[in-house]
Amino acid sequence: MKGRFQPVKIDKKEAQIKLCKVVRKRLGANKIPYIVTHDGRTIRFPHPDIKQNDSVKLNLETNEVDGVIKFDNGASIFVQGGNNIGRVGILQNIEAHAGSYDIAHVKDASGRTFATRKENIFVIGAKNPEITLPKRQGVKQTLLEERNERIGRPNEEESESDEQGEEAAASSDEEK
Repeated sequence: MKGRFQPVKIDKKEAQIKLCKVVRKRLGANKIPYIVTHDGRTIRFPHPDIKQNDSVKLNLETNEVDGVIKFDNGASIFVQGGNNIGRVGILQNIEAHAGSYDIAHVKDASGRTFATRKENIFVIGAKNPEITLPKRQGVKQTLLEERNERIGRPNEEESESDEQGEEAAASSDEEK
């Protein structure tokens, strides 16, 4: 449900890492390269392949980078801002708009596509998410689907497919 915080249980292995979005990559004093993550961490001497908007797997025990998840088409992303906040999907492409916001086009697990600003997305996996997701896997429900789930009524799509299955079974019984 949109706008509601949902805590998710994770195992001990997942609790030792944190995904951090790279916000900035610069050269510091004495030409030392560094990156800054979304949570304010500064990491000196990063791997040269790390670019802005990539995500790094940070080991919380050693405070070192364990891996990099590239910001590419086909990456699994999480929307952290805007009207689509909380949704998870696959990055389809980025529309570059000079002098304005770049737009990211995303397709979720249910096949629905949506667009959001590039700054609002966070890479959580190369193909599949590397973190545990909530119950519905970040798929947004329509208002009717959300209402039906709340009152315990099956969705219309599910009930239509059940009726079709029953009709097919009844017609095969009549043929016998």
